[in-house]
Amino acid sequence: MRSRPFSALIAGGALVLSSCSGGGTGGTTAAVTPAPAPAPTPTASPAALYAPPAAEALTVADVQTIIARAAAEARARALPAVIVVVDRVGNVLAVFRMTGARATAVTAAAPNGANIDVQNLTIPAEAGAIAKAVTGAYLSSAGNAFSSRTASQIVQQHFPPAPSTPGLESGPLFGVQFSQLPCSDFSARYGGTGTAALIGPKRSPLGLAADPGGFPLYKNGVVVGAIGVMADGVYGLDTNILDTDNDPEEYIALAGTVGFEAPEAIRADRIYVDGTQLRFSDASYAGLLATGTPSYAAISPALGSLVSVTGYFGVPTPTILAGSAYGTEASGIRAATTAEFANRDAYVLTDGNGAQRFPIRAATDAGDVAQPLTAAEVRAVLEEAFAVMSRARAQIRQPLDARAQVSISMVDTHGSILGIVRAPDAPIFGTDVSLQKARTAAFFSNARAGSQLSADPSADVRQFVTAVRSFLNDPNALTGSVAFADRSGGNLSRPYFPDGEVGRPNGPFSRPIAQFNPFSTGLQSALVLTNLGQHLGYVTGASATDTAPRCTFIPDAVPGQNRLQNGIQIFPGSVPIYRGNVLVGGIGVSGDGIDQDDMISFLGLNNAGLRVGSIGNAPAAIRADQIVVDLGNAQVRLRYVNCPFAPFLDTAAQNVCAGL
Repeated sequence: MRSRPFSALIAGGALVLSSCSGGGTGGTTAAVTPAPAPAPTPTASPAALYAPPAAEALTVADVQTIIARAAAEARARALPAVIVVVDRVGNVLAVFRMTGARATAVTAAAPNGANIDVQNLTIPAEAGAIAKAVTGAYLSSAGNAFSSRTASQIVQQHFPPAPSTPGLESGPLFGVQFSQLPCSDFSARYGGTGTAALIGPKRSPLGLAADPGGFPLYKNGVVVGAIGVMADGVYGLDTNILDTDNDPEEYIALAGTVGFEAPEAIRADRIYVDGTQLRFSDASYAGLLATGTPSYAAISPALGSLVSVTGYFGVPTPTILAGSAYGTEASGIRAATTAEFANRDAYVLTDGNGAQRFPIRAATDAGDVAQPLTAAEVRAVLEEAFAVMSRARAQIRQPLDARAQVSISMVDTHGSILGIVRAPDAPIFGTDVSLQKARTAAFFSNARAGSQLSADPSADVRQFVTAVRSFLNDPNALTGSVAFADRSGGNLSRPYFPDGEVGRPNGPFSRPIAQFNPFSTGLQSALVLTNLGQHLGYVTGASATDTAPRCTFIPDAVPGQNRLQNGIQIFPGSVPIYRGNVLVGGIGVSGDGIDQDDMISFLGLNNAGLRVGSIGNAPAAIRADQIVVDLGNAQVRLRYVNCPFAPFLDTAAQNVCAGL
């Protein structure tokens, strides 16, 4: 079967129509007369509960050592490779192409051969290697070390993925591969100058990777970056976790981690989700073939050379860079000042010059919402969600009973960012994802959701509106009458409905199971397909124009801005925000277990409502868990949120979200 060239996506991009301006109410239009809101009382700043990560960073000599070890292993295996090293916030520090390395790779094809979205697509090998490295860096922290093989395990239609596991629900981070997108308005881009040059988080050319061959790198127990390798011409995933693969790319990447190994105590295989052990690597250090300690001088230029990658590295002249130290102003993520956020543990995103990129502010949607969110209300929600996180027991961190660490984002009904805060050592991926989640909850709860999807220039995107209205037997679906949390929309975005039950129909936002794989999830992937094609054309030089920093082509909420500018997300961790029965925004949380993410958003918003007396969760009567889908021989209720049992470290309380 021949793969599809990315030029097919670029051609599709030429058909994109200019976005139409469109505002409209952010929810139901019933009049609201809330009680006068008391002045918010700021939460007292507690003593610090988290130890901030040490300011470690990769040096030029470190990067040279990593490349030399990986290249030596590739030589020993007679498999020339493209080797990429990034720092923790996604700056590409080196791209080394070995002589004879494959120029391209092909993504996994659709099971039934009817390829769509980014299935069976030919991509630049450098793009695949960068995505793998970004994945290893962004999914990891001082409490967990995840690889791109770990990512493969948690994004598929059954968890764990194996021929013997049909009937089990989908992976906990189902859909996360379509985050960190090259079109994101949130992610920083290569090409900044001066003090802004190395701020992150940076974007990825292909989102997050599920193809083994990406590992995090550590110094003194601190994650400082990652390595990614492409060599075999296949950019795919591992569909059977029951066997042990002999994957040369994984061995080459693992060789590069020697001296920068993830601590054994926090590797993915020390972490369990729903009783399932996660997988870190099928390669082992004992299985490495290269011997000795190669120097960079011995492999460059003898085995290959640095190469430039448009949009990411070395333009016009490739030179190895030192990484930025996470937590410093230069990295774009640092500790908040007391004026920026009350909690002493909070970290914020900055521009490299000391200013916040996303400071707390009031909503921008006054033309569509009678009483928009105030800055004081935004601050209250973020503070209360941060307080819930600080008490919560982590699911994906070691040691056991560590505190959860996540990123928290808030938006208004236009998708405008009203504030982002994060824990000191929260995984980087959760920052972009928390924003995706907040926007997704606000969008699908919006009265304009159906009309805006129906106005997308892609017929494929438009057909999902018809599909969901038919599936729910509701011609008014997506018109603001229902509050959708990300868990609710995720229920409708799985290739089986209910999730994991083989023989059931696909959810209306998903591809049918015969066509599904993680390279084509459905509405999520269809919304950004043209953006990805535009960007790959730019990376390879086929186009002089990059995709704009705004994902999707739905109509604008206001001129120059749509509601989904970094794409949508389809795994749990967000809720819409209401004033009475009127939608006013959304909150998204990401970085720990999905039930923890749900709880922090839902309970944080509830507590903020108690504090300020004017906003809160959606009225119970309009939440998506009031929807029951008739499947003929079964009736299935959508879910809204799912909070963990006994989630806190300071109390034995059980059902902490019940009745709220």
